[in-house]
Amino acid sequence: MTTTPARVQPGSFLTLHYRLSGPAGDLVNTFGGKPATLTVGTGELAPAVEQALIGLEEGVHTTLQLPAGAYGERNPAMQQWLSRKELHELGDPEEHYAVGDVVHFPTPDRKGQFGGVVRQLGEDAVLFDFNHPLAGHPVTFEVQLIGVL
Repeated sequence: MTTTPARVQPGSFLTLHYRLSGPAGDLVNTFGGKPATLTVGTGELAPAVEQALIGLEEGVHTTLQLPAGAYGERNPAMQQWLSRKELHELGDPEEHYAVGDVVHFPTPDRKGQFGGVVRQLGEDAVLFDFNHPLAGHPVTFEVQLIGVL
């Protein structure tokens, strides 16, 4: 008697390897390491990525192309200049920044953090882009579904 493989549905618990990449290359890649575990619908992945998983069978290894916007659109208001004085107060006063660096900042409640990418260096300030790195870009999503419960 053969059983049909389980399919991903909202609420499924997954064990998987996955890779998310955009124009700058891989953002996340679990291949070659420990697989990830997550529950579909809890917001651990972007809604468009979770939607792409729905209906896939356990054991599948596939690559999907997600359109620009899967991680939202780029928002110009998410680019902000921070004075070097503010940066010294938030972190290491000896820190030197370069375009392309990812800098982590504490959330207002100090319980988490968020990242910003250095876009431009000024004499008295640094321009950071707080948009998600994949916002506004097409995304390549490679997935290997190891287990679906």
